[in-house]
Amino acid sequence: MIDLLNLHKAFIKEHLREGDVCCDFTMGNGYDTVFLSQTVGEKGRVYAFDVQEQAVEATRKRLAESGCPENYTLIRDSHHRAKEYVHEKIKAGMFNLGWLPGSDRSVFTLRETTLKAVEAAIGLMDRDAVITVAVYPGHEEGDAEGRLLEEYFAGLSRFEVCVTKIKIVNSPAAPFFFLIENK
Repeated sequence: MIDLLNLHKAFIKEHLREGDVCCDFTMGNGYDTVFLSQTVGEKGRVYAFDVQEQAVEATRKRLAESGCPENYTLIRDSHHRAKEYVHEKIKAGMFNLGWLPGSDRSVFTLRETTLKAVEAAIGLMDRDAVITVAVYPGHEEGDAEGRLLEEYFAGLSRFEVCVTKIKIVNSPAAPFFFLIENK
């Protein structure tokens, strides 16, 4: 069976190189932040966002334990404020919506701020850039996020960005993701 998170990384690796700038818009426990940090190397830059101090600390610890270069900025703020912190074009961005794995699930991404964050991310894209957005429709807000994002993406010009949806068709509640590439 397809591992969606590994598939994300495969698409990211097609666009992201050493020295590039990228964002982890939902740092969670830091796995994507580590992947991005190692991919862009010492000369690159990673901005990572989360509203929870627990996520920031878990990510900081994981980066240190993984021997990542100090090429990252961990930001305890909502991803929808990305343009307040990132003032350069990005080659890649990753969203992993929902809640912090291992948490009590009382804090989770919300469609209103997620849409603003995705709009900001698209506005930050450099040429030949990619953004992945993992959606978890197994709960009410996750399902609503997915539907709202699909509606938004359907209205974007295909001459500016190409948006692909990757979904396991015979498992309606399974996670899926969008891949946004610019031209």
